Amino acid sequence: MYRFYRYKTERPHYDPNKKFYVCSYGGCGSQMLCHYLGNFGDVYHLHSRQPPIQLTNTGYDDNKTYAEWFSTLEIPDEELFKYKVIFLYRNPVDVIYSRYIDSPAMLKNVQCANINVTVNDCIQAKMDFFGLGEFFDNYTQKPMKNYPIYCVKYEDLWANMSLFNQTFSLPNIPLLYPVKKENEKQQKNYNDLVRIYKSLNEKINAMRFIELR
Repeated sequence: MYRFYRYKTERPHYDPNKKFYVCSYGGCGSQMLCHYLGNFGDVYHLHSRQPPIQLTNTGYDDNKTYAEWFSTLEIPDEELFKYKVIFLYRNPVDVIYSRYIDSPAMLKNVQCANINVTVNDCIQAKMDFFGLGEFFDNYTQKPMKNYPIYCVKYEDLWANMSLFNQTFSLPNIPLLYPVKKENEKQQKNYNDLVRIYKSLNEKINAMRFIELR
């Protein structure tokens, strides 16, 4: 993964003072959004489970930290205006089918407590062993930060691109809009997972397209 997304062609709308952190628990179209935002600034793709209280740099800037996690190096207050932290989230059942099946590497990326846990383990115990509910709550409910988190609902993005651009002070250029791509996945035990993630989906459904936290 690149520190930020570069293009071979010129980016006439690029602003070096715009820096976007795109955070997610995976399977939410975050790479798609990173590529889109790369037209306008520097983009960092993150899977840290816990956002820091004081905004920090990332592992892209600190070789002591895994690239897709927040580091411990705090960003000076006078630099904070450059940064926008986006938490992109999605229906957790779709996330599991997209990225979590037989993927210890993904579970390591999102700092899962047990990177060897399986979908069958969750179904048999009727528990969220992937910790998606915890991940969601960490970004949407934890107060006392020195920066806002923009919580963006993946499912509503394409119908609200102009609002998204307005929120982040981006030019609204339909030709640059990201293209939605959905891969067909075998959805075995779908209803079992729906029941496990019922409470998390209720929280997600109650969220507006973009909310500040």
